[in-house]
Amino acid sequence: MTGATVSEAPAPSDAATKSQRLLARPLRLFIDGEWVAAASGETFDFSDPSTGRVIGSAAAGGVHDIDRAVKAARRAFEEGPWPALAPADRGRLMMRLADAIDACGDELAYLESWNGGNPLRSTRAVDVGGAAERLRYNAGWVNKIFGDTLLSSARGSTFSCSIREPIGVVGAITPWNAPLFMATGKIALAVAAGCTVVLKPAELTPATAVRLGELVGQVGFPPGVINIVTGFGSGAGAALAEHPGIDKIAFTGSTAVGRSIMTQAAKSMKRVTLELGGKSPVIIFPDGDVETAVRSAALGVIFKSGQFCAAGTRIFAHRRIFERVLEQTARIFTAVKVGPALRPDTEMGPIISRKQLDRAMSYIEAGRADGAEVVCGGKRIPGEGYFAQPTVLAHVRPDMPVMREEIFGPVVCLAPFDDAGGLDEIIALANDSDYGLVARVWTRDLGIAHRLIRRIKAGSVSVNGAGGPGAGEGLPFGGFKLSGIGREGGHEGVESYTEIKSVAIGY
Repeated sequence: MTGATVSEAPAPSDAATKSQRLLARPLRLFIDGEWVAAASGETFDFSDPSTGRVIGSAAAGGVHDIDRAVKAARRAFEEGPWPALAPADRGRLMMRLADAIDACGDELAYLESWNGGNPLRSTRAVDVGGAAERLRYNAGWVNKIFGDTLLSSARGSTFSCSIREPIGVVGAITPWNAPLFMATGKIALAVAAGCTVVLKPAELTPATAVRLGELVGQVGFPPGVINIVTGFGSGAGAALAEHPGIDKIAFTGSTAVGRSIMTQAAKSMKRVTLELGGKSPVIIFPDGDVETAVRSAALGVIFKSGQFCAAGTRIFAHRRIFERVLEQTARIFTAVKVGPALRPDTEMGPIISRKQLDRAMSYIEAGRADGAEVVCGGKRIPGEGYFAQPTVLAHVRPDMPVMREEIFGPVVCLAPFDDAGGLDEIIALANDSDYGLVARVWTRDLGIAHRLIRRIKAGSVSVNGAGGPGAGEGLPFGGFKLSGIGREGGHEGVESYTEIKSVAIGY
């Protein structure tokens, strides 16, 4: 396993040069089509997690800035060109924004990796490419939002139907692990439905949100339709959740913050979509493609350094293949090239911050103290930045915090199951969690697969590596239990940004 080294100097490319120019000036707020400083005049610094060094500063938006942005979004929703715009024209704007993202894809990938710590090649392919595709997919829904027509019981004298209308002004609060992908996803759903948006990106990773705002202005969105307010969760985020002018909050992040947002939103009965944490099970049966299953599970935890809500961090392997799965997982983890995000051969970058690194290491130490075996990894990587070794834990029990709580780091727990308890045992193990976001099953027996699909409590179930988040926008994505409320993706995602109105006409 490689250790972390000092981040290489930015490559002498157009993408690097443009990124440096953006970060050389304080990033401002995008409100009503204009770039403005925070009302307080305050700014905050943000860093490169590969080095821990400050790379830029952004406006610290607060209550007054959120109020101004919400009022701008309300005006844009109620007045001017946006409410009169034909659905097809909304779709064209979304397609133009997707094209603009593609046109500066290398620059966006560079910014995202520099600020967020994810390897450059992954960011370019998954995050930036996925952001453009989210806009294109949802642009196709703009003229396919339907209500229903009822067969009236009072035949000949009444016409009855339901219609869907845009919900209004949306407050979107996005996380630091996939800033651009999450921001465009929420904007795409809201705009497709005809809503306007105030986006509050995570304070750790504001860079690509600001660049996205520049693209929004360039492609011709009317002022106020999309507003971007950088700042802290306790300031701008809380003000957005509480603001009476917001009709819906769409949040992706931790379960703890999701609870807080739900409480704040309840004051004005805002609609909410909450995509929260996960502790997803991976279940590998002896008849499955074990090699592929292990590689898929391991790389799923390496992806974004384990800072990924859908990561399969609980691996259950049948006892007949358990040692094989354990050995292969450890081999993959040990061979991973860990290093600075901008280095071309890096396979896993840093953890986002020292605080998050400390959290991950504390869970590993707690697991060790509880009797878990650290099969590989388990240590910080010395040097600059916030690097950790990918870690495999075995001999874990269901009651251990390391097995029950979301770590958000490159840590996976392995446990065996056998035939003694039948499918009921493995279903109970999979469901023994407060979360229910994603589950993955590997077996060639479709009878077993269908039984597990029906009984596992998760918003998404992948069999033999198919589907899953990132595989496309057509399926709804969201969770059971503490993994959230509501869905994003598919027609369910767009419809969650609408209200249903019933209509009955006598004639």
